[in-house]
Amino acid sequence: MRRPLDPTTPLGDDFLSAVGETIESFLTSQSPLIDEVGVPELLRVARLTTSGGKRLRPAFCYWSQVAASGIPDDDTALLAVASSLDLLHVSALVHDDLIDDADTRRGEPAAHKRFERYHHASGGSGDPAAFGVSSAILLGDLLLMWSLELAETSLARNLQSARWLLNAMRAEVTAGQFLDVSAQYRVTGAASVAEELDVARRVLEFKSARYSIRRPAQIGAALGGADDVLLGALGEFGSVIGRAFQLRDDVLGVYGDPTVTGKPYGGDIHEGKRTVLVLSALANGSPRETAELAALLGASGLTDGDIDRAAELIEQTGAKAGVESIIEENLNHAERVLETTPMTGEGRTALATLAHKSVKRAS
Repeated sequence: MRRPLDPTTPLGDDFLSAVGETIESFLTSQSPLIDEVGVPELLRVARLTTSGGKRLRPAFCYWSQVAASGIPDDDTALLAVASSLDLLHVSALVHDDLIDDADTRRGEPAAHKRFERYHHASGGSGDPAAFGVSSAILLGDLLLMWSLELAETSLARNLQSARWLLNAMRAEVTAGQFLDVSAQYRVTGAASVAEELDVARRVLEFKSARYSIRRPAQIGAALGGADDVLLGALGEFGSVIGRAFQLRDDVLGVYGDPTVTGKPYGGDIHEGKRTVLVLSALANGSPRETAELAALLGASGLTDGDIDRAAELIEQTGAKAGVESIIEENLNHAERVLETTPMTGEGRTALATLAHKSVKRAS
């Protein structure tokens, strides 16, 4: 039997291996259906897209159950529910790459690009790109269905208590994604940068904070039989760290090293994303800075020099420093919640470490 996981290294190799093995075992169990239908490429790409990654959502789920009820003697069912959150996450990423027209994910070809290559290798007819898009949509849908199945067949105790949180997580991220798309196309009715910032903060909460940390933490706690006090506290903890987590992504989307992030340099500037970071710069900059930055956002043919200039403008307005300050404030807030809320020592240790890893990162 595998030794208990260590709360001092909540994202250590043992934990990552446990989640990876849980997902791989589940995907293997789907082979009879895939073989019967005769679509092995679908399962092959599913395996590729679900390997690796940060595994933050499973980690917050797992260690929040530990916070509620201690380290379990047998964590098989807990790992199944926790790992189902990563299948949901990859489902969203596959669709997100289509929405963003992103060619890579984690430094590797995005799912639609993998299917496009498969079309070429198979000598297919028609448009390879259209085949890639259609296939990726279906893969994302299948991963969503498989995430439901993995959770529902887990035999986890208290699954009924966690089910409403699982349902909320799935619905919130989808609605939050739509709000994000609406904001990027500027159809939210926001008539000023200040109003756009209000929308961006809602995106921050529903697309990222609740989906990435708040709901996973509450799901794990519910599986552990947590009372309303702990559920509420972990909800507060999850929202503030979740917002900080996304704000760190916003900073990396402009300033991140592509060799570390696995994403294109200045991707958010290329895509013209109106994140909290960018909108803060537009709100606080001088008329000249604002006009120059706005002209660079999403412009065609941007060079690395243009990205450097956009990054410089954002920093000049004080937006970068302001966002870094918010990240730090949210981390401090989360630490206070953990310190003042009754929970197991193992859970507190693991969640505090995860909070730091969520915001003190380069990728």
